[in-house]
Amino acid sequence: MDIRQLETFVHVARLKSFSRAAEKLYITQPTVTNHIQNLEQELDTLLISRLGRKIKLTDEGIVLYNYAIDILNLLDNAKYDLQAIQQDVKGHLTISASSVPRKKILPSIITRFSTEYPNVSFTIGEKDSNMVVQSIIEGETDFGILGAKFNDQNIDYIKIMEDELVLVVPNNSDFPKDNGSILPKDVLLKNKIITREQGSGTRKVVEDELTSTGFDVNSLDYFAFIEDTELIKELVSNGLGISIFSLKTIEEEVEKSKLKYFRLEGVSMVRDFYFAFHKFRKLSPLNNIFKDFILEEYENKIAV
Repeated sequence: MDIRQLETFVHVARLKSFSRAAEKLYITQPTVTNHIQNLEQELDTLLISRLGRKIKLTDEGIVLYNYAIDILNLLDNAKYDLQAIQQDVKGHLTISASSVPRKKILPSIITRFSTEYPNVSFTIGEKDSNMVVQSIIEGETDFGILGAKFNDQNIDYIKIMEDELVLVVPNNSDFPKDNGSILPKDVLLKNKIITREQGSGTRKVVEDELTSTGFDVNSLDYFAFIEDTELIKELVSNGLGISIFSLKTIEEEVEKSKLKYFRLEGVSMVRDFYFAFHKFRKLSPLNNIFKDFILEEYENKIAV
């Protein structure tokens, strides 16, 4: 089995495209096709199902994909060990993050990591928390940073920061109390609700906490489900509804008097942010360095 064939197979699986894999590997598309066909012939099985332009791994392909990642990471480990004397850490990391950590956590982490390891490059993807977990499981991303835990035996979570969720409202006469005041929960029933999409960590934490207090979230009058947090803030500011947000993400709007925030009586909405990775997948040397860096940052309680 040729290492180049395995590498090609992994890129096709990740990118879901023969042509994009060819571009990424700087080879021709016929070469990509040839690598996959040779693998399938050697293993006497179909690895990739092609339906028009859509590409999907077969059950056999999924099994090989997980082994292929481990094999390629072991090869990287060997290369790093052989080059250790040069002390030159380089490579590429792929990180997926939900909206709040992508804006409020990742910039400082990447800045500090890049100061120590300037030859490492990054791909940063924005996904909701549920999709972050799925992208790690499917091998599309190395690590994730997200604001909720999802039950999956394949994922390990490391807490890196706490955050508070607050009720966010327009700054108008309907809400005369001072910022940070406590309002009864029934304020949620008297206003239209603008919230994140299903799969959002923020939405999961809010609905779980409200439900635990006996509040029926199905009784809420939902106005809109929106992925873009900036758009939600603008709609709330314009008086089209209220929302629940990370306090860290509305500091500027509160300071400019565009928004106000309150806490809900009897509802604790302190949540944790997590660094997530695959529990069983063999990590590459660079991945291990980045993971150890995150652990050290957390243990040293460096503010993010």
